[in-house]
Amino acid sequence: MKKSLLALAALTAFAGAASAQSSVTLFGVIDVSARYVEYGNYDQGQLATDGNASSRLGFRGVEDLGGGLKAGFWLEGSLSADTGTQPLTSIDGGTSNAAGIFQRRATVSLMGGWGELRLGRDYTPTFWNWTVFDPFGTVGVGQSTNLALEVAGLFPGGSYGTLVRANNTVGYHLPAMGGFYGQLMQSFGEDVNGNKITSFRLGWAAGPFNVAGAWGTTEVTPTVDGDNWNIAGSWTTAFGKFAAFYGMIEVDSLEQENWFLAYTLPIGAWTLKATYGEVDRSGVPAGVAATVAQGDASQIAVGFTYDLSKRTALYGTYSQIENNGTRFRTTNIVSNGAAPYAQTGQDAMGYEFGVRHSF
Repeated sequence: MKKSLLALAALTAFAGAASAQSSVTLFGVIDVSARYVEYGNYDQGQLATDGNASSRLGFRGVEDLGGGLKAGFWLEGSLSADTGTQPLTSIDGGTSNAAGIFQRRATVSLMGGWGELRLGRDYTPTFWNWTVFDPFGTVGVGQSTNLALEVAGLFPGGSYGTLVRANNTVGYHLPAMGGFYGQLMQSFGEDVNGNKITSFRLGWAAGPFNVAGAWGTTEVTPTVDGDNWNIAGSWTTAFGKFAAFYGMIEVDSLEQENWFLAYTLPIGAWTLKATYGEVDRSGVPAGVAATVAQGDASQIAVGFTYDLSKRTALYGTYSQIENNGTRFRTTNIVSNGAAPYAQTGQDAMGYEFGVRHSF
Protein backbone atom coordinates (compact mmCIF):
# COMPACT_ATOMS: atom_id res chain seq x y z
CA MET A 1 0.00 0.00 0.00
CA LYS A 2 2.84 2.36 0.93
CA LYS A 3 4.63 1.57 -2.36
CA SER A 4 1.45 2.32 -4.31
CA LEU A 5 1.03 5.66 -2.55
CA LEU A 6 4.67 6.53 -3.18
CA ALA A 7 4.33 5.66 -6.88
CA LEU A 8 1.15 7.73 -7.17
CA ALA A 9 2.83 10.68 -5.45
CA ALA A 10 5.84 10.42 -7.78
CA LEU A 11 3.59 10.23 -10.85
CA THR A 12 1.60 13.27 -9.69
CA ALA A 13 4.78 15.25 -9.06
CA PHE A 14 6.13 14.31 -12.51
CA ALA A 15 2.88 15.34 -14.21
CA GLY A 16 2.90 18.64 -12.33
CA ALA A 17 6.49 19.34 -13.36
CA ALA A 18 5.75 18.48 -17.00
CA SER A 19 2.72 20.78 -17.08
CA ALA A 20 4.77 23.59 -15.50
CA GLN A 21 7.31 23.28 -18.30
CA SER A 22 4.82 23.88 -21.12
CA SER A 23 1.68 25.91 -21.76
CA VAL A 24 -0.91 26.40 -24.50
CA THR A 25 -3.17 29.48 -24.65
CA LEU A 26 -6.33 30.15 -26.62
CA PHE A 27 -6.79 33.87 -27.36
CA GLY A 28 -8.72 36.19 -29.63
CA VAL A 29 -10.41 39.51 -30.37
CA ILE A 30 -13.97 40.21 -31.53
CA ASP A 31 -14.51 43.73 -32.89
CA VAL A 32 -17.71 44.89 -34.63
CA SER A 33 -18.85 48.43 -35.50
CA ALA A 34 -21.65 50.33 -37.18
CA ARG A 35 -19.90 52.24 -39.99
CA TYR A 36 -20.83 54.82 -42.60
CA VAL A 37 -18.50 55.68 -45.51
CA GLU A 38 -18.56 58.03 -48.48
CA TYR A 39 -16.33 58.04 -51.54
CA GLY A 40 -17.05 60.57 -54.24
CA ASN A 41 -20.69 60.07 -55.25
CA TYR A 42 -20.97 56.76 -53.41
CA ASP A 43 -22.00 56.18 -49.81
CA GLN A 44 -22.81 53.12 -47.78
CA GLY A 45 -23.83 52.02 -44.28
CA GLN A 46 -22.15 48.89 -43.00
CA LEU A 47 -21.96 46.54 -40.06
CA ALA A 48 -18.19 46.28 -40.20
CA THR A 49 -15.37 44.59 -38.33
CA ASP A 50 -11.92 45.61 -37.11
CA GLY A 51 -12.68 49.24 -36.24
CA ASN A 52 -10.45 49.30 -33.14
CA ALA A 53 -8.53 46.01 -33.32
CA SER A 54 -8.21 43.17 -35.82
CA SER A 55 -10.67 40.37 -35.06
CA ARG A 56 -8.78 37.11 -34.67
CA LEU A 57 -8.63 33.65 -33.14
CA GLY A 58 -5.35 32.08 -32.17
CA PHE A 59 -3.36 29.50 -30.26
CA ARG A 60 0.11 29.95 -28.80
CA GLY A 61 2.32 27.83 -26.62
CA VAL A 62 5.76 27.54 -25.05
CA GLU A 63 7.74 24.48 -23.92
CA ASP A 64 10.75 24.68 -21.62
CA LEU A 65 13.47 22.48 -23.10
CA GLY A 66 15.89 23.06 -20.24
CA GLY A 67 19.24 24.83 -20.14
CA GLY A 68 17.58 28.18 -20.88
CA LEU A 69 16.19 26.97 -24.23
CA LYS A 70 12.49 27.13 -25.07
CA ALA A 71 10.37 26.14 -28.05
CA GLY A 72 7.19 27.97 -29.03
CA PHE A 73 4.47 28.15 -31.63
CA TRP A 74 1.94 30.81 -32.67
CA LEU A 75 -1.09 30.15 -34.90
CA GLU A 76 -3.40 33.13 -35.50
CA GLY A 77 -6.20 33.53 -38.04
CA SER A 78 -8.31 36.48 -39.18
CA LEU A 79 -12.09 36.50 -39.02
CA SER A 80 -14.85 38.87 -40.07
CA ALA A 81 -16.92 39.02 -36.91
CA ASP A 82 -19.85 40.69 -38.72
CA THR A 83 -20.38 37.60 -40.87
CA GLY A 84 -18.49 34.85 -39.03
CA THR A 85 -16.30 34.20 -42.07
CA GLN A 86 -12.67 34.73 -43.02
CA PRO A 87 -11.83 38.04 -44.76
CA LEU A 88 -11.74 37.80 -48.54
CA THR A 89 -9.31 40.69 -48.94
CA SER A 90 -6.35 42.05 -47.04
CA ILE A 91 -4.30 45.24 -47.03
CA ASP A 92 -1.06 43.37 -47.62
CA GLY A 93 -1.49 43.50 -51.36
CA GLY A 94 -0.41 40.12 -52.62
CA THR A 95 -0.19 37.51 -49.89
CA SER A 96 -3.45 37.90 -47.98
CA ASN A 97 -3.74 34.09 -47.70
CA ALA A 98 -7.52 34.52 -47.54
CA ALA A 99 -8.00 30.79 -48.09
CA GLY A 100 -5.69 29.91 -45.21
CA ILE A 101 -6.71 29.15 -41.65
CA PHE A 102 -3.94 31.11 -39.95
CA GLN A 103 -3.40 34.06 -42.31
CA ARG A 104 -2.21 36.48 -39.62
CA ARG A 105 0.64 34.42 -38.21
CA ALA A 106 1.88 30.84 -38.33
CA THR A 107 5.30 30.40 -36.75
CA VAL A 108 7.46 28.02 -34.74
CA SER A 109 10.32 29.36 -32.61
CA LEU A 110 13.39 28.54 -30.58
CA MET A 111 14.13 31.05 -27.80
CA GLY A 112 16.91 31.64 -25.33
CA GLY A 113 19.14 34.28 -23.79
CA TRP A 114 20.58 34.81 -27.26
CA GLY A 115 17.21 35.88 -28.74
CA GLU A 116 14.56 34.14 -30.84
CA LEU A 117 14.75 32.24 -34.12
CA ARG A 118 11.31 32.32 -35.76
CA LEU A 119 10.15 30.40 -38.87
CA GLY A 120 6.91 30.79 -40.84
CA ARG A 121 4.45 33.52 -41.85
CA ASP A 122 4.85 36.74 -39.90
CA TYR A 123 4.76 40.56 -39.91
CA THR A 124 7.57 42.13 -41.92
CA PRO A 125 9.97 44.45 -40.04
CA THR A 126 9.00 47.44 -42.22
CA PHE A 127 5.33 47.19 -41.16
CA TRP A 128 5.92 47.29 -37.41
CA ASN A 129 6.49 51.07 -37.26
CA TRP A 130 3.14 51.68 -38.98
CA THR A 131 1.14 49.70 -36.46
CA VAL A 132 3.13 50.51 -33.28
CA PHE A 133 3.17 54.30 -33.61
CA ASP A 134 -0.33 54.76 -35.10
CA PRO A 135 -2.81 55.28 -32.20
CA PHE A 136 -5.51 53.73 -34.42
CA GLY A 137 -3.39 50.59 -34.80
CA THR A 138 -3.68 50.46 -38.62
CA VAL A 139 -7.34 49.37 -38.42
CA GLY A 140 -10.67 51.13 -38.92
CA VAL A 141 -11.60 54.26 -40.84
CA GLY A 142 -8.84 56.31 -39.17
CA GLN A 143 -5.85 54.06 -39.82
CA SER A 144 -2.73 55.70 -41.23
CA THR A 145 -2.40 52.90 -43.78
CA ASN A 146 -5.41 54.35 -45.63
CA LEU A 147 -2.72 56.45 -47.33
CA ALA A 148 -0.04 53.79 -47.45
CA LEU A 149 -0.86 50.50 -49.10
CA GLU A 150 -2.27 51.44 -52.48
CA VAL A 151 0.86 50.27 -54.29
CA ALA A 152 -0.55 46.81 -55.00
CA GLY A 153 -1.61 46.40 -58.62
CA LEU A 154 0.62 49.21 -59.87
CA PHE A 155 3.21 46.84 -61.28
CA PRO A 156 2.09 44.79 -64.31
CA GLY A 157 3.34 41.23 -64.00
CA GLY A 158 4.16 41.59 -60.31
CA SER A 159 2.95 42.49 -56.84
CA TYR A 160 4.22 43.83 -53.54
CA GLY A 161 3.02 41.19 -51.12
CA THR A 162 5.38 41.98 -48.22
CA LEU A 163 3.92 45.34 -47.18
CA VAL A 164 2.37 43.76 -44.07
CA ARG A 165 3.34 40.08 -43.86
CA ALA A 166 5.47 37.60 -45.72
CA ASN A 167 5.32 33.84 -46.24
CA ASN A 168 8.18 31.35 -45.90
CA THR A 169 10.29 33.54 -43.61
CA VAL A 170 13.29 32.99 -41.37
CA GLY A 171 13.52 35.69 -38.70
CA TYR A 172 15.77 36.55 -35.80
CA HIS A 173 14.70 38.78 -32.86
CA LEU A 174 17.23 40.34 -30.50
CA PRO A 175 17.03 39.58 -26.75
CA ALA A 176 16.44 42.37 -24.20
CA MET A 177 19.49 44.64 -24.42
CA GLY A 178 19.06 47.70 -22.21
CA GLY A 179 16.22 49.15 -24.23
CA PHE A 180 17.51 48.14 -27.66
CA TYR A 181 15.34 45.83 -29.78
CA GLY A 182 15.39 44.60 -33.36
CA GLN A 183 14.77 41.86 -35.88
CA LEU A 184 16.06 40.47 -39.15
CA MET A 185 13.96 38.67 -41.76
CA GLN A 186 14.66 36.74 -44.95
CA SER A 187 11.90 35.05 -46.90
CA PHE A 188 12.13 32.43 -49.62
CA GLY A 189 10.26 33.69 -52.68
CA GLU A 190 9.63 30.19 -54.06
CA ASP A 191 8.94 31.69 -57.51
CA VAL A 192 6.07 33.87 -56.23
CA ASN A 193 6.43 37.49 -57.38
CA GLY A 194 6.37 40.00 -54.56
CA ASN A 195 7.05 37.59 -51.69
CA LYS A 196 10.87 37.51 -51.48
CA ILE A 197 12.04 40.03 -48.88
CA THR A 198 15.23 40.92 -47.03
CA SER A 199 14.48 43.29 -44.15
CA PHE A 200 15.51 44.49 -40.69
CA ARG A 201 14.29 46.79 -37.90
CA LEU A 202 16.23 48.37 -35.03
CA GLY A 203 14.85 50.43 -32.17
CA TRP A 204 15.41 51.81 -28.68
CA ALA A 205 12.80 52.29 -25.96
CA ALA A 206 13.63 53.74 -22.55
CA GLY A 207 11.58 55.88 -20.20
CA PRO A 208 9.24 58.17 -22.17
CA PHE A 209 11.00 57.67 -25.51
CA ASN A 210 10.66 55.02 -28.23
CA VAL A 211 12.27 55.31 -31.67
CA ALA A 212 12.77 52.74 -34.44
CA GLY A 213 13.86 52.51 -38.06
CA ALA A 214 13.26 49.76 -40.63
CA TRP A 215 14.36 48.88 -44.15
CA GLY A 216 13.47 46.14 -46.61
CA THR A 217 13.81 45.19 -50.25
CA THR A 218 11.31 42.97 -52.07
CA GLU A 219 11.52 41.23 -55.44
CA VAL A 220 8.37 42.69 -57.01
CA THR A 221 9.09 41.06 -60.38
CA PRO A 222 12.09 38.97 -61.50
CA THR A 223 13.72 42.17 -62.80
CA VAL A 224 12.31 44.88 -60.48
CA ASP A 225 12.97 45.30 -56.75
CA GLY A 226 11.04 47.46 -54.35
CA ASP A 227 12.70 49.33 -51.50
CA ASN A 228 10.70 50.21 -48.39
CA TRP A 229 12.11 52.14 -45.42
CA ASN A 230 10.71 54.18 -42.56
CA ILE A 231 11.53 55.77 -39.21
CA ALA A 232 9.19 56.61 -36.34
CA GLY A 233 9.23 57.66 -32.72
CA SER A 234 7.09 58.62 -29.75
CA TRP A 235 7.44 60.75 -26.60
CA THR A 236 5.18 60.21 -23.60
CA THR A 237 4.60 63.27 -21.39
CA ALA A 238 2.21 64.35 -18.65
CA PHE A 239 0.16 65.96 -21.44
CA GLY A 240 -0.20 62.79 -23.53
CA LYS A 241 1.83 60.85 -26.07
CA PHE A 242 3.21 62.48 -29.23
CA ALA A 243 4.32 60.34 -32.20
CA ALA A 244 5.65 60.87 -35.72
CA PHE A 245 6.31 58.66 -38.74
CA TYR A 246 8.10 59.10 -42.08
CA GLY A 247 8.49 56.45 -44.78
CA MET A 248 9.32 55.90 -48.44
CA ILE A 249 8.41 53.11 -50.88
CA GLU A 250 10.29 53.01 -54.20
CA VAL A 251 9.58 50.59 -57.04
CA ASP A 252 10.90 51.17 -60.55
CA SER A 253 10.10 54.85 -61.27
CA LEU A 254 7.37 54.99 -58.63
CA GLU A 255 8.04 56.80 -55.35
CA GLN A 256 5.51 56.92 -52.53
CA GLU A 257 6.30 59.19 -49.55
CA ASN A 258 4.23 58.97 -46.36
CA TRP A 259 4.27 60.81 -43.07
CA PHE A 260 1.92 61.30 -40.15
CA LEU A 261 1.78 63.00 -36.76
CA ALA A 262 -0.18 61.44 -33.90
CA TYR A 263 -1.41 62.34 -30.43
CA THR A 264 -2.92 60.16 -27.69
CA LEU A 265 -4.35 61.41 -24.39
CA PRO A 266 -5.53 58.97 -21.67
CA ILE A 267 -8.09 60.41 -19.22
CA GLY A 268 -9.27 57.77 -16.78
CA ALA A 269 -11.15 55.11 -18.73
CA TRP A 270 -11.08 57.34 -21.84
CA THR A 271 -8.35 57.51 -24.47
CA LEU A 272 -8.55 60.33 -27.01
CA LYS A 273 -6.72 59.94 -30.34
CA ALA A 274 -5.88 62.15 -33.31
CA THR A 275 -3.68 61.87 -36.40
CA TYR A 276 -2.84 63.93 -39.47
CA GLY A 277 -0.96 62.41 -42.40
CA GLU A 278 -0.06 62.97 -46.04
CA VAL A 279 1.06 60.85 -48.99
CA ASP A 280 2.83 62.04 -52.16
CA ARG A 281 3.21 59.65 -55.08
CA SER A 282 5.30 60.41 -58.16
CA GLY A 283 6.63 58.46 -61.13
CA VAL A 284 4.71 56.30 -63.59
CA PRO A 285 5.66 52.62 -64.00
CA ALA A 286 5.41 51.22 -67.51
CA GLY A 287 1.87 50.15 -68.41
CA VAL A 288 0.18 52.18 -65.63
CA ALA A 289 -2.02 55.24 -66.19
CA ALA A 290 -0.62 58.45 -64.74
CA THR A 291 -4.00 59.22 -63.13
CA VAL A 292 -3.60 56.07 -61.03
CA ALA A 293 0.09 56.30 -60.22
CA GLN A 294 0.55 59.99 -59.44
CA GLY A 295 -1.00 62.41 -56.99
CA ASP A 296 -1.19 63.16 -53.31
CA ALA A 297 -3.69 62.97 -50.49
CA SER A 298 -4.09 63.97 -46.85
CA GLN A 299 -6.05 62.47 -43.97
CA ILE A 300 -7.23 63.71 -40.60
CA ALA A 301 -8.67 61.28 -38.05
CA VAL A 302 -10.01 61.68 -34.53
CA GLY A 303 -11.42 59.09 -32.18
CA PHE A 304 -11.86 57.76 -28.68
CA THR A 305 -11.80 54.50 -26.74
CA TYR A 306 -13.70 53.98 -23.49
CA ASP A 307 -12.59 50.95 -21.47
CA LEU A 308 -15.47 49.15 -19.78
CA SER A 309 -12.94 46.66 -18.38
CA LYS A 310 -9.46 45.38 -19.15
CA ARG A 311 -10.90 43.29 -22.00
CA THR A 312 -13.92 45.24 -23.29
CA ALA A 313 -14.10 48.72 -24.79
CA LEU A 314 -16.41 51.06 -26.68
CA TYR A 315 -14.92 53.24 -29.43
CA GLY A 316 -15.68 55.81 -32.09
CA THR A 317 -13.64 57.18 -35.01
CA TYR A 318 -14.09 59.83 -37.71
CA SER A 319 -11.79 60.24 -40.73
CA GLN A 320 -11.65 62.56 -43.75
CA ILE A 321 -9.41 62.08 -46.79
CA GLU A 322 -8.75 64.74 -49.42
CA ASN A 323 -7.55 63.21 -52.68
CA ASN A 324 -5.69 65.03 -55.44
CA GLY A 325 -5.61 62.70 -58.42
CA THR A 326 -5.20 59.58 -56.32
CA ARG A 327 -7.82 57.11 -55.06
CA PHE A 328 -7.08 56.60 -51.39
CA ARG A 329 -10.16 55.93 -49.27
CA THR A 330 -11.18 55.48 -45.65
CA THR A 331 -12.28 51.89 -46.26
CA ASN A 332 -13.58 49.63 -49.01
CA ILE A 333 -17.12 50.24 -50.25
CA VAL A 334 -18.74 46.86 -50.80
CA SER A 335 -19.84 46.58 -54.41
CA ASN A 336 -21.80 43.91 -56.24
CA GLY A 337 -20.97 45.47 -59.59
CA ALA A 338 -18.11 47.62 -60.84
CA ALA A 339 -15.92 48.77 -57.96
CA PRO A 340 -17.08 52.32 -57.15
CA TYR A 341 -13.79 53.18 -55.51
CA ALA A 342 -12.03 53.05 -58.91
CA GLN A 343 -12.79 56.79 -59.20
CA THR A 344 -9.75 59.04 -58.85
CA GLY A 345 -9.49 62.46 -57.28
CA GLN A 346 -12.60 62.03 -55.11
CA ASP A 347 -12.65 62.81 -51.39
CA ALA A 348 -13.52 60.13 -48.86
CA MET A 349 -15.09 60.18 -45.41
CA GLY A 350 -16.02 57.61 -42.80
CA TYR A 351 -17.12 57.23 -39.20
CA GLU A 352 -17.91 54.28 -36.97
CA PHE A 353 -18.95 53.31 -33.44
CA GLY A 354 -18.25 49.84 -32.13
CA VAL A 355 -17.45 47.32 -29.41
CA ARG A 356 -14.18 45.41 -28.94
CA HIS A 357 -13.76 42.40 -26.68
CA SER A 358 -10.58 40.38 -26.18
CA PHE A 359 -10.09 37.03 -24.48
